[in-house]
Amino acid sequence: MSGELTALTQQALGEVAASATLAALDDVRVRWLGKKGSLTEQLKALGGLPAAERPASGARINAAKDVVQVAIEARKTVLERDAVDAALQAGRIDITLPGRGEERGGLHPVTKTRLRIETVFRNVGFEIASGPEIEDDFHNFEALNIPADHPARAMHDTFYFPDGRLLRTHTSPVQIRALRGGTLPLALIAPGRVYRCDSDLTHSPMFHQVEGLLVDENVTFGNLKAILKGFMEAFFERELRMRLRPSYFPFTEPSAEVDISCVFCAGDGCRVCKQTGWLEVAGCGLVHPNVFNACGIDPERWTGYAFGMGIERLAMLRDGVGDLRLFFDNDLRFLRQFRGA
Repeated sequence: MSGELTALTQQALGEVAASATLAALDDVRVRWLGKKGSLTEQLKALGGLPAAERPASGARINAAKDVVQVAIEARKTVLERDAVDAALQAGRIDITLPGRGEERGGLHPVTKTRLRIETVFRNVGFEIASGPEIEDDFHNFEALNIPADHPARAMHDTFYFPDGRLLRTHTSPVQIRALRGGTLPLALIAPGRVYRCDSDLTHSPMFHQVEGLLVDENVTFGNLKAILKGFMEAFFERELRMRLRPSYFPFTEPSAEVDISCVFCAGDGCRVCKQTGWLEVAGCGLVHPNVFNACGIDPERWTGYAFGMGIERLAMLRDGVGDLRLFFDNDLRFLRQFRGA
């Protein structure tokens, strides 16, 4: 039995040394040291030996198993180290190689439209102003001639906070802050995010507006019409017809809606303009005297005009986008179209 045990031990050690992977090594362990392993079976055969020989034979078998176990652990350590080295080599980065190249990004189409608007107005002397998106009732409504009982409040589906503050429904509060804290004369535009409870093809709960304000002495409606027509033609890069339709806004008097000839059909009539040849793009008017009074400005000396328009609306018209929600879905297939625009 001693000679057979020595031969089995040498065979087991040979298989351990030949194991090239951890999986193969584990197969060797099970085959020799498992419950039904070859060396384990030697222990089961002790019952056939004389009682006097069993202790010595059992000790030799256990010693052989220990030798094989030690060899397995040593081989396992080597294979694990080799596996780590292989993984590190496979994941090695050669920093001397040229980069694979990041995909070029681009500005969001709404951002590009806002920057375009800002550039046009900067070129004619307007400053860019900003203000908080969380406003109070005074700046968002009352100072703009919209008191608590004014029916115009129904025009704004407002997000209120428990403390009475609100998410601004337009960027007109920026104009109020400028009038109350600035020096006259002034000319500014206030682009930014605004919020209303509305969502469909042409409305979003969060969207972008740009509002303009010019205050000086002897400002007329003709000045307002000239600046708007100049802006529309510069923005769309073409000659356009423009008309002003009488309207109502509580913070301007008189007030008007601004229409331009359809940029898709040149005023001939199409699906976009509903065969009218006109597109509504903005609202405007002369600053209401009550707004000046709320800001501590003498309406007998100073006059001004104000206008407002949706940035997404202008982006949709300029870029031919039919659904406002596409701007906020973050679909890269849609956004990639505007990289070079």
